[in-house]
Amino acid sequence: MDRGKACLLLVLWAVAHLSSPGDGLRALRRTTGGRRGSTGLTGQDANGVPLRRSKRGWMWNQFFLLEEYTGTDMQYVGKLHSDGDRGDGSVRYVLTGEGAGTLFKIDEKSGDIHATKRLDREEKAYYILHAKAINRFTNEALEGESEFIIKIHDINDNEPRFTKDPYIATVPEMSEIGTSVIQVTATDADDATYGNSARVVYSILEGQPYFSVDPETGLIKTALPGMDREVKEHYQVVIQAKDMAGQMGGLSGTTTVSITLSDVNDNPPRFTKSLYDFKVPESTELGSAVGVIRANDADINANAEMDYRIIGSDGPGMFDISTNKSTQEGVIVLRKPLDFERKRQYSLRIQVDNVHVSPRFFSMGPFRDEATVKIQVEDVDEPPVFERSSYVMEVKEDAARNTAIGSVSASDPDGVRSPVRYSIDRRTDMDRVFNIHAGNGSVFILRQLDREESAWHNISIIATEFNNPRQISRVPVYIRVLDINDNAPTFATNYETFVCENAKANQVGVTWHEAAAVGFSSRRLVYGLFIELPFQRLIILIETAA
Repeated sequence: MDRGKACLLLVLWAVAHLSSPGDGLRALRRTTGGRRGSTGLTGQDANGVPLRRSKRGWMWNQFFLLEEYTGTDMQYVGKLHSDGDRGDGSVRYVLTGEGAGTLFKIDEKSGDIHATKRLDREEKAYYILHAKAINRFTNEALEGESEFIIKIHDINDNEPRFTKDPYIATVPEMSEIGTSVIQVTATDADDATYGNSARVVYSILEGQPYFSVDPETGLIKTALPGMDREVKEHYQVVIQAKDMAGQMGGLSGTTTVSITLSDVNDNPPRFTKSLYDFKVPESTELGSAVGVIRANDADINANAEMDYRIIGSDGPGMFDISTNKSTQEGVIVLRKPLDFERKRQYSLRIQVDNVHVSPRFFSMGPFRDEATVKIQVEDVDEPPVFERSSYVMEVKEDAARNTAIGSVSASDPDGVRSPVRYSIDRRTDMDRVFNIHAGNGSVFILRQLDREESAWHNISIIATEFNNPRQISRVPVYIRVLDINDNAPTFATNYETFVCENAKANQVGVTWHEAAAVGFSSRRLVYGLFIELPFQRLIILIETAA
């Protein structure tokens, strides 16, 4: 045969996993050149029956090799053959390209190709190689170089793997059936274009009857109505992904989905009891908390926020109530002073409401509750109370010692009405000018007063509870000393003046100043003018208005 017209025959024997059973070892030969009138693609099947290429037949230059070969011998791929090979050993077959010499080896005499290692389609799906036949003695090419592909035939050797493990999801409690929760996804590294090795089907292993999963999409939905967070909050759902479309023998993988029911406002607030009792001392300061009440709400966070208010009271304005935002308690606060002697008990009607109410759950309401609060006022031993906040008394400066100048009055406001004892705070009366009767509160003087020395005296009187000396009260007393005419006028100095003989009428000669009477109210003065003449003495009296 002419070398230039010789052709390279490729014969492949491979075990191909086709879609129908019974496909076995096949032999195939492709003639790439040769004499005119060549019959083209020829070969024989496993039974020796000649094969002919059809329009949709297997292309000669694509060969298939099963991945993950587990045999002890090297896996047979196929055979190269040239029409110029007469079997005398003069032809040498050469293989180049991806994996040539390492993954794939060729018997240079027979043209047989073998795979030296197990191949994994998921690592590399195909290899491109080149083959040629050359004369062993002259190294001349008998054929042009031919290119062919060895495709790694997939087997189902990879189980589906989920993209997450675990998944975390939430869904509102009381959701309707079919409410979407979360979508899980699993991937399969096998060939999705060949068979069902990578076709994944989802199913639920744990979590029924609460949840379901779509077998095609992996979408998890609620399957049970009325799931209540207050009954059960957390669910563990196990989802399986199985390849081979879920058929027997398929590989599978699982993942866990942690599903939490989120809260909705489906529970109204409820007081733990219908009547609350508190005892409060009457001395409690304004603005102080006199009691704390709390309603329970099975919901959480914003759905459990409450608002308290007083809707009825027999003491209007006496109390107020506010909500402690951190504890959701109702704090009752005193707004007006308490007095045990005037009113010993108060009754309040308290209402609590949810702040955020969902219209969807109106039928489960009303989302409010009411309770009664009784407040008992406790008696406190209070100090005596004076009838007045201050006293003003008057006394003439010539009043005799032990003269009563007025009185104060204080009483014990408590129910026992303890007697009161009076005294003067001596820090305000260091000279002991005044004294007070311990029993009736009469104030009297202990010594002579002098208005010109001190016109006012300010003292403090103490009222002490007889049965409890620690209970005391004080009141200021202002004492005014009234003036009497008890001082004679005196001149401030001796005067000497001269008058000219030709002095005119109304000309001022001298001005007298009285000294002792200056500044006093009792002032009606008479001035005397003595004039001495050679033979007589004149006296002129001048009287001033008071």
